[in-house]
Amino acid sequence: MYYSIIKNCDIANGPGVRVTLFVSGCTHHCEGCFNQETWDFQYGEPFTQKTADRILSMLAPDYVEGLTLLGGEPLEPGNREALLPLVRAAKERYPKKNIWCYTGYLFEKDILEKFCVQWEPMKEFLACLDVIVDGAFILAQKDISLQFRGSGNQRIILVQESLEKGEAVLWKQD
Repeated sequence: MYYSIIKNCDIANGPGVRVTLFVSGCTHHCEGCFNQETWDFQYGEPFTQKTADRILSMLAPDYVEGLTLLGGEPLEPGNREALLPLVRAAKERYPKKNIWCYTGYLFEKDILEKFCVQWEPMKEFLACLDVIVDGAFILAQKDISLQFRGSGNQRIILVQESLEKGEAVLWKQD
């Protein structure tokens, strides 16, 4: 897996101050994508154990609320496989910090019905996530007033609550 950038003080992609990893590689190719260079699976730098260790160190300060994964597409098969050890380590080392994942895939149709069946470790990956922002960016539904998402079709889903309830439970800001 490759990544384009790591931000250690991001306030746009989830609540609070976050460490954000923009992975490379995406097959959605959404019209109006803000990050088209990350469609290329080999854009940027290789993601290594040293990269993961750097991210884990960036998560240490108390003021950092969590980790956000976006891109590109974190749930492309090669990307999710490379990210599983990172999210596992982040959750083990920092259990009170939250992990958000942005994906163009749909939570029920793609993630639960396909990915969890096709790739057994997807269940462990989901167990490490607190929030998924799902759905491809749709330019015709672009809305800059939406918090933490770019188009009206995208949902902010509480992963653990959704898995427990058996249906998508949406995040509501306090």
